[in-house]
Amino acid sequence: MRSVTDNLPGLHWHPDGYAALGGPLLQLATALDAVFVSWAADLGAQEERFPSFIALEDLKPLEYLRSFPQLATFALSLKQEDEVLSAFAQRHGAAEEITVEADWSAARQVLTPAACYHFYHRLADRRLERALYLTTCCTCHRREEHYEPLARQWCFQMRELVCIGDDDAVESFIGYCRERIEHLVDQLGLETRWEIATDPFFDPRHDTKALAQLLEPVKSELIFGDDLAIGSTNRHRSFFGECYGIRHGESPAVSACVAFGLERWLLAIVSTHGGNPDSWPAIAELVA
Repeated sequence: MRSVTDNLPGLHWHPDGYAALGGPLLQLATALDAVFVSWAADLGAQEERFPSFIALEDLKPLEYLRSFPQLATFALSLKQEDEVLSAFAQRHGAAEEITVEADWSAARQVLTPAACYHFYHRLADRRLERALYLTTCCTCHRREEHYEPLARQWCFQMRELVCIGDDDAVESFIGYCRERIEHLVDQLGLETRWEIATDPFFDPRHDTKALAQLLEPVKSELIFGDDLAIGSTNRHRSFFGECYGIRHGESPAVSACVAFGLERWLLAIVSTHGGNPDSWPAIAELVA
């Protein structure tokens, strides 16, 4: 069966789960991200850029590997010893596949699994006197059982808007973002709906906190088509504030993030308007 991504201009797909974008498709992604950045600017958010790596010690307070070991992608390197490097080059110099052996140094870094994680460890033990608004776009990595172009990828672009403060600031932030998201999908002609989902920072198989999420939902996903989540709003309560010692006044800070999977937005647009770039909406004009 032919897919909308077959021969899509500007899409270069690798079956191991990652895509390169170029031409009109990259222009569309850039225009979309500019919309989200404009919302962040309206909030007075500071934009930051982060590296691909995040240290395991910085994720330790979250117990991320206890909850999501199946999603993690580690950064590995060889031991910097001449005999190890020489032997490795002889064995694997032309290899298409390499087996991890005793030659490897200990893993201390993981490739970023969620864009907003970078903010919290940097704010550890800080006391905030007012709500803080932040944004970033990261290449994120999550191992999956299977991959589909633009829909489910090992590495993908995630834009996040983040609020760290108190309950009132978080609720206002979520309301602001949802209003603008709903206006944007109307302008783009996308048929979407909001659905309650389990918070991504807790795994019900490993963490009893996940049960509370089902009783008092804290995550909503913006669903396109049958089951494609193209965005989400996530209320973290005081989870990150407590994990990292971030305070707002005298209390643990509460936080929330709004996340957008850029490749999935592209898929929603081309699924709605077709694969011909001439038929795609002029996003800059729609949101001007």
